[in-house]
Amino acid sequence: MKTPYLFILAFLASCAGKPAQVATPPQELPVIQLTSGDASTFQEYPASVEGITNVEVRPQISGILSHIFVDDGAFVKKGQPLFQIDQAPFIEKLNNAKASYRASAGTLKNAQLEVDKLTPLVSGKVISDIQLKTAQSVRETATGNMEQSKADIATAKINLGYTIVRAPVSGYIGRVLRKEGSVVSPADPSPLTDLSDIHEVHAFFALGEYDFIRFKSLYAGNTLDEKIKSLPPVELILADDSAYVNKGKVDMINGQFDSNTGAITVRATFKNENGLLRSGNTGKIRLSLRLTNQIIVPQSATLEMQDKTFVFLVDKQNKVVKQEIGISGKSGNNYLVKEGLKAGDRIVYRGYDHLHEGDLIQPQQTNLNSALAANN
Repeated sequence: MKTPYLFILAFLASCAGKPAQVATPPQELPVIQLTSGDASTFQEYPASVEGITNVEVRPQISGILSHIFVDDGAFVKKGQPLFQIDQAPFIEKLNNAKASYRASAGTLKNAQLEVDKLTPLVSGKVISDIQLKTAQSVRETATGNMEQSKADIATAKINLGYTIVRAPVSGYIGRVLRKEGSVVSPADPSPLTDLSDIHEVHAFFALGEYDFIRFKSLYAGNTLDEKIKSLPPVELILADDSAYVNKGKVDMINGQFDSNTGAITVRATFKNENGLLRSGNTGKIRLSLRLTNQIIVPQSATLEMQDKTFVFLVDKQNKVVKQEIGISGKSGNNYLVKEGLKAGDRIVYRGYDHLHEGDLIQPQQTNLNSALAANN
């Protein structure tokens, strides 16, 4: 009967040689408690830039292009000569019109003399009044011919003036698409060149129906015009992600939605004194939004997984739960949360790299405002 006793003693002796295992204490991690408040954010919309005036420069008469006075990209003033069409045919047409006028004036003078000669004879009943009426009819025809000749002179002068193609507005010339010696016509499919007045530029962008409804709800005013006036200045973000030096003002919203795109066109105007922007530039309009009762979360307190954004929510027992959140925008480097969190919730601020669902932590309370400021 000694064997079981010896076995028990041996077992106790083996256990006495191992130290007792101590439970790992919870991680100490910084935790912030969320509140709601006002926040500023922005939305960006693709935009295209146009000068306030963009015109096609076309000839108003047909002829041979004899001179080009400007080069591609040149700045021109309103009324400045740009092109000249060969004037010789139009000078000859003017000379012919003047000659026709002189001839018709002589014819009218003769007709008037005939009327003057016949009038006293008819009064004295020497001849029939039919002759006088005939002479008067001839005079009226001569008068009409002279007026027609005068109009032909005016037309010839206008066409001769059209041989000089002038700048309709001040601005920058585009590419000159014709060469000297080319035959040009008002019916040509392409213009001689384009001309853009860009001392101010328009940036056009589009709002979808959801954005348009939100736009109307966010800004003060009873009418759309009043809301436009209350809009803050907008920024133009250029292709290199830099902000254009001047801020612009939204001054027009189209009257209806495009049935094909489901969007409505909006226009912002920017000063462009130095000509840094040109027609055809592209960029993004950055429209500021002032939002109320927003939950703001530092971007550093979130993690991205498969196009979704999560935070570690801390419950009353200090256990963490991975919580998906919906984001409505950004304010600096902080997210504006539209769903998944509420005021009063606690989330892990930093150090969540090795956390798992249900882990117990030791919270280190961190000031939310300090965390938001540090994140920017």
